[in-house]
Amino acid sequence: MKNCTKLLIVFLFIPTLLLAQTKKTAKSGDSRSSDRIEKLKQEAVAAVESNKVMAQQINDMLFSFSELGFQEEESFKYLTGLLEKEGFKVQKGIANIPTAWIATWGSGKPLIAIGSDIDCIPKASQKPGVAYKDPIVEGAPGHGEGHNSGQALNIVAVLAVKKLMEREKIPGTLMLWPGVAEELVGTKAFYVRDGYFKDVDACIFTHVGNNLGVSWGDNGNNGLVSVKFNFEGQAAHAAGAPWRGRSALDAVELMNIGWNFRREHLELTQRSHYVIPDGGDQPNVVPSKAAVWYYFRERTYPKIKKLFETGVKIAEGAALMTDTKFTYEILGSAWPVHTNKVMAAAAYDNIKKVGLPTWSEEDQLLARASQIELQAPKVDGLAVKLDSMGMPTSSAPVVMMGGQAMTPMGGGSDDIADISWSLPTIVLRYPSNIPGLPGHHWANAISMATPIAHKGVVYGAKAEAMTLLDLLLKPELIKDAWAYYKDEQTKDIKYEPLISPKEQPAIYLNKKIMAEFKPKLEKFYYDPSKYTNYLEQLGIKYPTVRDDQREAVKKQLEKDKSSAAKVSSSRGN
Repeated sequence: MKNCTKLLIVFLFIPTLLLAQTKKTAKSGDSRSSDRIEKLKQEAVAAVESNKVMAQQINDMLFSFSELGFQEEESFKYLTGLLEKEGFKVQKGIANIPTAWIATWGSGKPLIAIGSDIDCIPKASQKPGVAYKDPIVEGAPGHGEGHNSGQALNIVAVLAVKKLMEREKIPGTLMLWPGVAEELVGTKAFYVRDGYFKDVDACIFTHVGNNLGVSWGDNGNNGLVSVKFNFEGQAAHAAGAPWRGRSALDAVELMNIGWNFRREHLELTQRSHYVIPDGGDQPNVVPSKAAVWYYFRERTYPKIKKLFETGVKIAEGAALMTDTKFTYEILGSAWPVHTNKVMAAAAYDNIKKVGLPTWSEEDQLLARASQIELQAPKVDGLAVKLDSMGMPTSSAPVVMMGGQAMTPMGGGSDDIADISWSLPTIVLRYPSNIPGLPGHHWANAISMATPIAHKGVVYGAKAEAMTLLDLLLKPELIKDAWAYYKDEQTKDIKYEPLISPKEQPAIYLNKKIMAEFKPKLEKFYYDPSKYTNYLEQLGIKYPTVRDDQREAVKKQLEKDKSSAAKVSSSRGN
């Protein structure tokens, strides 16, 4: 009987023992899987480091092209040719945009998109490594935001991961793509509308910054709609018979006056600005045609639409006052950005492992001299400490006088937002620019073909390669990212495009400017077969700093050292 009882007890405990063993085996398997992923990450980091010359060459080549939005012809040929040689299948001219493309490699799921912008800024031509204004071509476009660097980062990171996928037979598809005409917020909404991101599981977007970082949620920026108002009147001899004319330029000026008076009574979160691309032909002819181009920015989709509708009403009033007619065309749009919490956390873990580059004395001298030249708020050089992961801007409304509940202030815009509202997306920022500069300015090109940019690109590529491996080898990461996207991000807010099915990309923009400057810039295209880097080709000593700047930097460092000593002394007391 006792033996039977013992057998029964053993029998009853068998499932428990088996379950415990299964858990132990699972834990052991998880550990082995984790160890394997970490080992592959270190291999990817080493592969990026070994390919830093390629990163430098891509970065410097795109810098030398200096192409404005929709006219990135040389960048298009160079990047697509390079990717085809690396075994990527390239689809060209997507969304009816001649300089847009998608390059894919691999097969099956997950499908991961990796993107970055490629266009530059008007009148921002600048010699790299020179801490004061010194254009390569006077008046020409230049990379005054640093969009020349992101594709270099992405390509080097993806090639490192591609090599491991081939060797380890890791399933998945990598999809590289460019942000064409981002400064015009001119393409990404069209990519989404035309279905190019329909089957994508996750997107990593890279953008130049002054630290290595990532954020999640609402980053506090505005969305916008870009609209050109075209007025049409009647020409006449401006002196001989002005009463027979109906000035389209008068309508443009009255619209701008009306908008500027209306600003006082708009919510504080709005940002709006305009240029007059067409103000007539010559003074002795009453302008029969004129146009004004507006960016209407706000913090939410409904407020962007409301701001745009206000603009249309003011245009109607201007047309009535001048007895002219008007039409409008939407040239681009962007939602406010919202990035993925789950993916950001994974990326930030990798960022902490990578850390920041080691800057040389020359790097810091260039940075501080540039900060002094541009009267930056701080003269502290390049970042030496990682930022914390960016948290969402508080969405809690602030009740203002008059009882109006207002969301926090906004700022710039980026059409990566339209992709971020379509699938889990993060923006990885990397330290290739100098802190405290004005932005959209020639000064922001100072570092962008120097060792500062080259180091920032390589360190960003390391963090991106590691994050790509996480997405490829941890199915739960993409599953959790989609859960955040569906259950939190889009629970109460659904994406509605600011463009309609009839709108087409404004691919004619910047054609005249590039037709004027491209022949002048061609003389300075980078030739990596002859020169180690673009600084060498241009004959620039790194860094090039005036004596007064050097002296000012020296005084600032002495002042900082004295202040630090006083703080240390007061703490000791």
